[in-house]
Amino acid sequence: MAIGIGRIRIPCRADTPHGTRRPKRARLRLHVIRRGVLYMVVSALGFSVMSMLVKVVSPRLPTGEIVLVRAIITLALSYAMVRRADLAPWGTQRARLLLRGLLGFGGLAGYYLALAHLPIADATVMQNTIPLLTAVLAWWLLGERVGWSVAIALAFGLAGVTLVVRPHAGGIALDPVGVAAALGGAVCSAIAYVTVRKLARTEHPLVIVFYFPLVATPLALPWALAAWVWPSWSDAGLLLAIGAATQVGQVFLTMGLSLERAASATSINYLQVAFAMGWQLLVFGDAPALTTIAGAALILIGTIVTAARR
Repeated sequence: MAIGIGRIRIPCRADTPHGTRRPKRARLRLHVIRRGVLYMVVSALGFSVMSMLVKVVSPRLPTGEIVLVRAIITLALSYAMVRRADLAPWGTQRARLLLRGLLGFGGLAGYYLALAHLPIADATVMQNTIPLLTAVLAWWLLGERVGWSVAIALAFGLAGVTLVVRPHAGGIALDPVGVAAALGGAVCSAIAYVTVRKLARTEHPLVIVFYFPLVATPLALPWALAAWVWPSWSDAGLLLAIGAATQVGQVFLTMGLSLERAASATSINYLQVAFAMGWQLLVFGDAPALTTIAGAALILIGTIVTAARR
């Protein structure tokens, strides 16, 4: 027989070699995190690696160039994965797939513009409103119920992000361009996540991933050419690594959204902040503050609540 746990079934031997069933008290109860949750955790790790590498290379290369090279690399990897899986790369719902790519690029461009015009704390807080927006949009557009466990997880995650980035309270007016870009990017990303959730019912995850760089590459080209800088060999290697890490994040994000409700899945993205805290210590040598540790704890609590929900 098999023990069903969430969406993972684990085979076990319920019968003894002599054909008698084991005593009930001897049966092993296994609690395993659902596969969709694991996919989202891997996605968060992949995107955190991407962000760390972008932070390393951005002082030497323009943002538009990084976006373009990332899009080209992920386009090549996505196409190779689609062909290897023997899938039709263009899908069946092409209009929605193009919309997903356009929204994904809008979310990426908005976040990068926000970082250029706002302090990183404010931009990060606004970016991490995506799970909240996704939960509301999924309830409105897809009819997905937002239960108490997901609501609690989202609240813990947002509180943790606020503690980690420690937004300033000096009363300084924020650049309206940056605020508009951050909020617009967050809305685009949230709609993109809901679109992925809808597309995952009929389209293969690899096809959905393929459309993001397919749309982003031509849109990023003029942005990059406006201030092109030829990268050194080391920077070229970092750009390749950024593309690979992005591909891991995108593929596992799409696979996770195909298995989990949008609100539950995207709340796990708060783990990116906790991962970033680790990269800050390991790569840049900056020890996290106590508020950062407290925020990471809240983020982990929210993720555990989401993962444990039956």
